Amino acid sequence: MYERRKTRQVQVGSVAVGGDAPISIQSMTTTKTADVDGTLAQIYALAAAGCDIVRCTCNEEEAAEGLAQIVPRSPVPIVADIHFQYRLALAAMEAGVQALRLNPGNIRKPEHIKAVAREAKDRRIPIRIGVNAGSLDPDIAEQYGVNTPEALVASAVRELDHFRDVDFDDVKISVKSSNVRVMIDAYRLLADTVDHPLHLGVTEAGPIPQGLVKGTAGIGTLLAEGIGDTIRFSLTADPVEEAKAGRVLLESLGLRERKGLDLIACPSCGRAEVDVIRVARDAQAALEGLNIPLQVAVMGCVVNGPGEAREADLGIAAGRGKGHLFVKGHVVRVVPEAEMVDALIAEAKAIIEEGVEARIAAADENAEAIAAATRDELIQIQGIDANHSADTIERIHQIVD
Repeated sequence: MYERRKTRQVQVGSVAVGGDAPISIQSMTTTKTADVDGTLAQIYALAAAGCDIVRCTCNEEEAAEGLAQIVPRSPVPIVADIHFQYRLALAAMEAGVQALRLNPGNIRKPEHIKAVAREAKDRRIPIRIGVNAGSLDPDIAEQYGVNTPEALVASAVRELDHFRDVDFDDVKISVKSSNVRVMIDAYRLLADTVDHPLHLGVTEAGPIPQGLVKGTAGIGTLLAEGIGDTIRFSLTADPVEEAKAGRVLLESLGLRERKGLDLIACPSCGRAEVDVIRVARDAQAALEGLNIPLQVAVMGCVVNGPGEAREADLGIAAGRGKGHLFVKGHVVRVVPEAEMVDALIAEAKAIIEEGVEARIAAADENAEAIAAATRDELIQIQGIDANHSADTIERIHQIVD
């Protein structure tokens, strides 16, 4: 759907980042890395939620020791997050991590940065230059401002120059800010400056729902422009929610194949025959746990529902105490209203086992006729304009004219 920015490619363990590789999803554990079992449990939960790469803090010697036990048992590549102590980067590489994240704002001595880069080069381990608006070099902040796109990019370029001094270029870069506008402009500037793969994120986005909105606004805007090779939602929440958000965003943009449920529902109107919010909530709770890669629609009426959601794999529309179950816009069954969610679950499982065409072929013989009769009845009762907007428009014309 989108023309991707051309970048070089780096390899984070088994996951390729940049080039023509799929955009990957990342998150970070919130456990103490020294707690090996607790950290592994969170890593497995993240992997199950769609995370491709997981970052763990390496802030002490015990954390590096933990990584030595975690990395061989992890289902996904592990990135060590390093701050202040460059020797911990060396220790993390010895522990076997597949990548490093260095913050140029708090490891500032060129000789330390180059020592890490030399070791990473020898081990063929990529490094992410992770610039954060809250931890810029003082001289860069003084020259460009504390939280400006120019300052963030200047910090990344300076770090990149240190790497180039030792002929190390196995690098991906992030320039994160909690200000969405600054974040977008910084990545645009960076994309025009380097050809390295970019890791997108709005840092410290906050709790749900505002964190989701801010992260989506920043990450989604750039992805739609073809910028970005790997992403992370930085939420004040269970990190599994970060992985879920990343998966939903990429699937919604058509940038990753759908692996889970995509539930769409109408916003309701005067024609709605059921509590759409309740039915949609119940359907999502029932279907999400099945891990079924289908688009499922919950529509409040049978007049426009099947037509509006005809592209959905499966859907239900309510009308006159019944639920009209449809597959790819074809009504296949009419069930009592109380059985709508159960009917969705059963049909979803049947589609996975038999396929869409087979389920359409197995439709009840009189389902379409019953649905058509109900639609006609509702149109007669409610009219085409259930919200009476035509009357309002006519009154507006009278006022204006």
